[in-house]
Amino acid sequence: MKTKNNSYLSCKDYLVSNEKFDLVYNKELDMLETTPVPSLDKLSSYYKSEEYISHTDASKTIFDKVYQLVKKINIKHKLNVINLLPKEEKKLLDIGCGTGDFLVACKKNNYKIFGVEPNEKANKIATKKIGESVYKNLDDINESKFDVITLWHVLEHVPNLDDYILKIKSLLKPNAILIIAVPNFKSFDANYYKQYWAAFDVPRHLWHFSKKSVQSIFLKHQINLVKILPMKFDAYYVALLSEKNKSKKSNFIKAFFVGCWSNFKAIRSKEYSSLIYVLKNE
Repeated sequence: MKTKNNSYLSCKDYLVSNEKFDLVYNKELDMLETTPVPSLDKLSSYYKSEEYISHTDASKTIFDKVYQLVKKINIKHKLNVINLLPKEEKKLLDIGCGTGDFLVACKKNNYKIFGVEPNEKANKIATKKIGESVYKNLDDINESKFDVITLWHVLEHVPNLDDYILKIKSLLKPNAILIIAVPNFKSFDANYYKQYWAAFDVPRHLWHFSKKSVQSIFLKHQINLVKILPMKFDAYYVALLSEKNKSKKSNFIKAFFVGCWSNFKAIRSKEYSSLIYVLKNE
């Protein structure tokens, strides 16, 4: 799929605008970059859809119901990941906390919780759930540094990647843990669906990471990769959305089998649909 001018794929925004965007391959980092990048004042308009479910708790359509089911499963998985950390590491910041369900689970497990959510609607829902205010931006945080910072499917949305990582690093204690989850464009389902792959989600997703790119980007900020873990259930939900992009139909059976095959192939390749990166601040 790569060509001499580094063009990888042309994808469409299926959610809001129907505009086309190119994915350009960055050979040095082994990642894809969405081109052109919308201006900051326009970027927010691409999130203005009732179908952008991570900003709501909607459970109206079958896609909503599947998303909420996968979200509950993933919250348990996320909690298991952070509970592997030393017990004294209890001050946690969740960046891009959405409607706050992960923070609710962390609070029940005795974490001192903080969240960041720029979307006003989602911010209000999260604040109501956890009974504490949620920051709108990283720059608003006036707390001391954190033991754990999590970004679950957030980093791919960030316009100024290096500046953002520097800000995150400034909020981490020495030896603190940073947990990043992002889609993996090298997975079987990404290669199978190509321009219809829902996790490309242009232009909301500006960066499309590989293992090499995540390790390289954070290493130059003295944040070292410790381990990589799979998010297996993402393959099924992403396949379901991808089927809708491709055929305009909800092909549940086919999506299920594509998700199964993607996870099966990843047993050997380790290239799951989404990956969790556990990193340590040095």
